[in-house]
Amino acid sequence: MKAYQAYLIDLDGTLYKGDEPIDGAKQFISYLNQQRIPHLYVTNNSTKEPKDVVSKLQTMGIEAKEEEVITSALATAEYITELTPGASVFMLGGTGLSKALTDKGLVLKEDEHVDYVVIGLDEQVTYDKLATATLGVRNGAKFISTNQDVSIPKERGFLPGNGAITSVVSVSTGTQPIFIGKPQTIIMDMALDILNMDLSDVAMVGDLYDTDIMSGINANIDTIHVQTGVTTKSEIEQKDIAPTYSFKDLNEVINELEK
Repeated sequence: MKAYQAYLIDLDGTLYKGDEPIDGAKQFISYLNQQRIPHLYVTNNSTKEPKDVVSKLQTMGIEAKEEEVITSALATAEYITELTPGASVFMLGGTGLSKALTDKGLVLKEDEHVDYVVIGLDEQVTYDKLATATLGVRNGAKFISTNQDVSIPKERGFLPGNGAITSVVSVSTGTQPIFIGKPQTIIMDMALDILNMDLSDVAMVGDLYDTDIMSGINANIDTIHVQTGVTTKSEIEQKDIAPTYSFKDLNEVINELEK
């Protein structure tokens, strides 16, 4: 296996499952920190702030910094700001998204007369919120969704994800949003710009083929699949475009890097 100069790393299914760390996660990040190899955590989760992600990792003994965390909320705020600084936004979502937007100087409004409608995972979503979002898009607001994940793993099982919520507005308006998170290149471009390295020196590490691995493929970087989450080894073998590597877990990745 090639030793890369930097890594983009998924979280859920790669470093942990729910609140439980995955064997090899702490060791892999410790290896990167000891070798001073740059790495960023790239997540589609728009509900959490970077400090929340760091706090969770630290409870698992994984050392991380806020500036190493790239969420779909941060990428969304960056994307809108580059196009329309100071824009008005109606959003569905949690504190991670609202803070990311306001920190960039974007103005949150509670009506449909806005420049942008942004959909993030909102576990308190209501018909009225969906109605306002729908009217905003019909009024000409640019339509953005933090990610297209149709389901998310929870303790009760797979529950509706942001893509499912977004689809309500899409179906009602006949308008498809711009998706920001993995496997789209917008969030990956932001992460790669931060690393500022040759694409051949960077690899994407993740468990889920449709988001993590495809995000790397779409960004033209190598991919490292770990068999600790959603996509199994047998499923990977059926894909038309295979990841660059597939390993049982991050312990195997470390072993390869130390050869």
